[in-house]
Amino acid sequence: MEEVVRLTTYEKRIRREVEQWQRGGSSMLALAFTVVMKPVDWVIEQAVPAEIVDQAGSAVEEFLAVLSDASKWTTDTDKILAAAKGRGIDADRIEDLRDRPLEELDDLARSFFGENTILATLSGGGTGLGGAVLIAADIPLLFMINLRLIQQISAAYGFPMIGPEYRPVVLSIYNAAAANEPAARGAAMREIGVAAASFAGDAAYRGKVRGTIPDQSRHVPREVAKNIVGRKLLQTIPLAGMAVGAGINYWFTREAANTTFMLLRGLFVEYKERL
Repeated sequence: MEEVVRLTTYEKRIRREVEQWQRGGSSMLALAFTVVMKPVDWVIEQAVPAEIVDQAGSAVEEFLAVLSDASKWTTDTDKILAAAKGRGIDADRIEDLRDRPLEELDDLARSFFGENTILATLSGGGTGLGGAVLIAADIPLLFMINLRLIQQISAAYGFPMIGPEYRPVVLSIYNAAAANEPAARGAAMREIGVAAASFAGDAAYRGKVRGTIPDQSRHVPREVAKNIVGRKLLQTIPLAGMAVGAGINYWFTREAANTTFMLLRGLFVEYKERL
């Protein structure tokens, strides 16, 4: 007779928390950022031609389509294991973390928020000084920093999403972070459910998003172009560029961190329920 794996009190609480997050509205940070950026959005609508935003959106799609090749999908798992051991979490392999208490893993995952947010903020502020010339360099760097963040958080829970086969999960996280609304979160949770079933069944993960790489990339909404690329065009304004670049990068990276954090907690709990 198979042993039934039961959730702890903490894991049950986190499951409810993830469900509430999925159904909830925008975060306080997103709401505050929206209020602050309303004048910026108005300027964009008035001064930036729609075709330029469309071109920027296409550039985002192309970058996400080749993201795996550009990054080689590498992350230093040894450093993650060292960070875990520094917190008293004993694990010889990343996969061993799946057997540790969720409370410990939450603390480990949060430890990666600050470093990546600082990197993204400095990148946005620095490239903001260069106006349009450096915007093209800042956008790929922002997505690369956030890919690293996603991989670090996922590895912290014992699920190293390192490889092009995990592109559907990564795209769903970018999607949910940029859109910041229940429909996008729900789609991301469905992708997480597929991943949890694969991990629990010791089977190869095959995402819900199918088709060619460009087809997969189109699942990232135009909100990315509007909320990130469109606003980054404001970096071309003298003096304002540094603040705009830093602010947008900070906002998106914090949203990506929180989105990944909630989704991977959901994956951890669902994986344990399926064992």
